[in-house]
Amino acid sequence: MKVTITKAYSGFTLIEVMITVVIVGILASIAYPSYTKFVAKGARADALAGLMNVANRQEQYYLDHKTFTKNMKKLGFSVDDDGNFVVENGFYKIDATVANANRYTIEAKAIGVQATRDTECASIEITSDGVKTPSDCW
Repeated sequence: MKVTITKAYSGFTLIEVMITVVIVGILASIAYPSYTKFVAKGARADALAGLMNVANRQEQYYLDHKTFTKNMKKLGFSVDDDGNFVVENGFYKIDATVANANRYTIEAKAIGVQATRDTECASIEITSDGVKTPSDCW
């Protein structure tokens, strides 16, 4: 009686692995731009909330002092070395300019990675008249 030993090989061939890598690469190249836009939009929401917060505090300051201020400390915010208020997630800094005692403009500027990730909305503004620019970013 003769005994034959056969080996059963299991695993993947090199071609199968390469096909899988190509498919994963294609899916990643499609998904990554959508993901970065989603992340940028999320960071932008924090900036919009910060702009509205500063605008509300400007209006309260006006009620108390009959003028607007560009000093973020007077509005109750902690500021960086340049006197700007940095929003919670750190992707935007907010500064106010005062044209006269009755008009202000508040601007959020993207900083860090957000400045390169969200170029369309790198600068977002709201005025004392309620004008919000650019409108696509709101």
